[in-house]
Amino acid sequence: MRAANKIIVIGIGYRPFDKKTRKIVLGSDVILTSKRLLEVFQEYEEFEAVRDKVSVLNNINDTMEFVRDNYKTKKIALIASGDPMFSGIGNRAVAEFGKDAVEIIPDLSSVQMAFSRIKEPWDGAFLMSLHGGPDPAKRRRLPYDLKDVPFLVERHNKIAILTDRENNPAEIAGILRLSPAALSLSPMLYVCERLGYEDEKITAGPPEEIAGITFPGPNVVIILSSQPTKSSNITFGLMEDEIAHSRGLITKDEVRAITIHKLRLPQAGVFWDIGSGSGSISIEAARLFPGLKVFAIEKNSEQILNIKNNKIRFDASNIEIIEGLAPDVLKELPSPDRVFIGGSSGRLEEIISLLTKRMFSGIAVINATKIETLAQAIAEMQKAGFRVDMSQVSVSRTKAVDNGNYLSALNPVFIIKGEAGRQS
Repeated sequence: MRAANKIIVIGIGYRPFDKKTRKIVLGSDVILTSKRLLEVFQEYEEFEAVRDKVSVLNNINDTMEFVRDNYKTKKIALIASGDPMFSGIGNRAVAEFGKDAVEIIPDLSSVQMAFSRIKEPWDGAFLMSLHGGPDPAKRRRLPYDLKDVPFLVERHNKIAILTDRENNPAEIAGILRLSPAALSLSPMLYVCERLGYEDEKITAGPPEEIAGITFPGPNVVIILSSQPTKSSNITFGLMEDEIAHSRGLITKDEVRAITIHKLRLPQAGVFWDIGSGSGSISIEAARLFPGLKVFAIEKNSEQILNIKNNKIRFDASNIEIIEGLAPDVLKELPSPDRVFIGGSSGRLEEIISLLTKRMFSGIAVINATKIETLAQAIAEMQKAGFRVDMSQVSVSRTKAVDNGNYLSALNPVFIIKGEAGRQS
């Protein structure tokens, strides 16, 4: 029985093919490449022998569709840039067709080349991509964007960034030079342009210099800075002024502590933070339990930015930010073990109704400041079969006046806890 064809993803750019790769290329029925990589491939000695087998597809979705329709009957080689498994097409191919159907043959990555050109070790560097894809209308959703660069520099003294036309070196430098990080950490940018081409060039300078220069692509940016301040070893008990928030809209320290206690968070599982606001509950939960998958759900774009900044600042990689309105955006999320509702936009009944279908056991906590919300929360949770109890939290803080101090009261908060099913 004839063995199934493998989809071969071949990285090019920096080294000639070895004997095995040469044999695969020459034996392929179809060789798929992009327009840019075609220019690189034409410099390889094998190109003339396979010229008639080469097909140029610039759209990754078109490429995947072609492979899906043809790989079982044809030997297909996918030409990729550098290491296909570093923010490359190799990841997409494995996700689409499975590990057993794909073989990866990497070249050196552009990041490896960039660090070697500036003679800096890259072990320990933070590697990221701002490359949203070749089609501006169909940009990939990336874990980080331009606005995150200053906060990443505060946490990592060595960063490598894959760029594209929109997220280019000048834009990166421009946002960095306006940040406090540029003043305190003195970052130096190295733009490594057209690595492997005859016109390869390295440009180094501080953000204010790089921001005024236009660089041809492709290029990689490396940011080196003085050692950033290490994050605190404290895993619980962040102060309000440590957490980025807007206009005082944040769960107050004392209320946050009681809320997290009421949630009885597990070591691992799924936690929905609905109406996450600045993300203070999510951040505390994620830092306490790194094995917990935290979904921070928020509709306000300003608050989304706060959550992203806090996620980066506190290295809370187990938080996934979901922008949108509950319960609409909850339907595709994994079922929760714990739920906190800090805001419902008037849709509390719908949210609790969804929980009855998705939350078979666990704890849901709702914070309310209005008596009407308190009454609705208790009624809806009881109707849904939760075992309900409520606490009212009143907090007063000292405030200096003249030569003395007095207590200044914060707004009281009602904390409603509902238990579903049997708790361990």
